[in-house]
Amino acid sequence: MVPTSAFLLHRFSTKHLYIGAMAFFLAGTVIAAGAGSFPLLLTGRMVQAIGTGLLAPIMINTALAIYPREKHGLVMGICTCVILVGPSVSPIVAGVVLQYFSWRTLFIMLLPFTLLCIAAAARVMGSALELTHPRLDGPSVLGSSLGFALLVGGMSSIGSGLPGAATILLFAAGLLSLWLFGRRQLRLQQPMLDIRAFQKPYFSLGAVLVLTIQMDQFSLNILLPLLFEEGQGLSSLSSALLLLPAVLICSVMTVAAGKLYDQVGGKVLIPLGLLVMTVGLALLGQVQPGTALNQVALLNTLIYFGISLAWSPNQSNALRQLPGRRQADGVAILNTLIQLGSAIGTPLFVGLLSSGQSRYLKNSAEQSAAATVAGLYAGFRLSVRVGAAIIAAALLLSLALWREKAGKPQPAVL
Repeated sequence: MVPTSAFLLHRFSTKHLYIGAMAFFLAGTVIAAGAGSFPLLLTGRMVQAIGTGLLAPIMINTALAIYPREKHGLVMGICTCVILVGPSVSPIVAGVVLQYFSWRTLFIMLLPFTLLCIAAAARVMGSALELTHPRLDGPSVLGSSLGFALLVGGMSSIGSGLPGAATILLFAAGLLSLWLFGRRQLRLQQPMLDIRAFQKPYFSLGAVLVLTIQMDQFSLNILLPLLFEEGQGLSSLSSALLLLPAVLICSVMTVAAGKLYDQVGGKVLIPLGLLVMTVGLALLGQVQPGTALNQVALLNTLIYFGISLAWSPNQSNALRQLPGRRQADGVAILNTLIQLGSAIGTPLFVGLLSSGQSRYLKNSAEQSAAATVAGLYAGFRLSVRVGAAIIAAALLLSLALWREKAGKPQPAVL
């Protein structure tokens, strides 16, 4: 849904699109809450995703449209805080809920909030964006959907027992589909997604950084609860409380960094945030079964401090390169990469954890509960070290921002 958001934002009013997205989310939530089997639960989650795929692009495009350019850093800070903190706080909320209630409560508790959002939108929302009524191109939808699905499928197959040739084939098919999608966009008079945004080098750099940061950030939300609960036997509530400081720091600093971007730009903030992330991940990659849990939580907080410094300024700086008529396409591209980073990063890093654990147990002479925990930590270290290497590479790329010439951002309307 995310790649189609630029088309939909110019086809339907913001109000109708938002209400439609929330209606899909509501329907999916009801299905999931009442699911009696895993396939039905998965179906509910997929219906939810039809709506959630549109919410971030609607929010960001609307905010950028109604605020002047000189406040876009702060606005993006608020918007990206929602996107960043939401997935970060979800393990905490889930941990508290699951400590006392059934998993169905996770869905039931969303129903009143969703209904409130729909009612409020029907009463107060209008349309902040110009409607040009473009036509939807079916082959473009198919090409983007198939391409991203095959890429994610290929990444998920790593370590699953699927033959290596099949994994390579999935990747190749995904890349081919996306190449055909991109080629078609360049030929269409009204592309579904205007990928000419990538002609701007600093937008392309920002897109790469969004993908790499999201891969690491989202995966930590999966890896750390695994470490706490399976490695240390903590309850979901205790695990959630250990993650709380990082979320609090991130909530405050993401908005602060967005406001700071309006004053100083991204040349220092973005590399500095990536440097802090690299250091935090490198230190986290040294943890052992005997490492104090508060030390792990402190390192996670350091990593999230780095994320908050780079996250919002990077997206603001990327969108700054584009004229107003391409803003919706730029937002769609960045949010697609956020979703792709989450979808790729999770199977990659969880797969590395499982692979490292299996290798440790295979080479271990002792097969016991202690050995299993030691293997889990070995896999965790491998996963986090790979994540540190990826962010270190992103840090080196971000140094190119120092060559960006100072100047006014692209005009809002051309």
